[in-house]
Amino acid sequence: MYSPHHSRTGAGAYARVGVETRAMSASPLQLIHMLFDGARTAIGAARLHLAAGDIAAKGLAISKAINIVDNGLKASLDAEAAGEAGTELIGNLSSLYDYVVQRLLLANLRNDAQALDEADRLLDHLASAWREIDARPSNG
Repeated sequence: MYSPHHSRTGAGAYARVGVETRAMSASPLQLIHMLFDGARTAIGAARLHLAAGDIAAKGLAISKAINIVDNGLKASLDAEAAGEAGTELIGNLSSLYDYVVQRLLLANLRNDAQALDEADRLLDHLASAWREIDARPSNG
């Protein structure tokens, strides 16, 4: 018996396996890229749901983006690994991630597309900086 629900669930499971497989073989920098991509994809979905008037789906997409920023990107900051020289950078990044989360919460509360756009722009700038780090030749 065919059910569109099972089809979507199967496709979703297949996609999750692909993401999990990439994550298991990814370098730490590649994982950071995946987190940025996931957060920005969720923000894009939230923007589409907001425009379509699907407030529940918008809320779920924003919640996903917040979770990625807070429990992925921010949680990956390692003050010990950064050392004394990186302490200020870690503090600044942590504050910036907090600000992005605040903008996403505001976007959700007020159905504010501009707040979504600002959060997306900030994440895009940060992702670009991480891509530049990844593109630098290694010293080893």
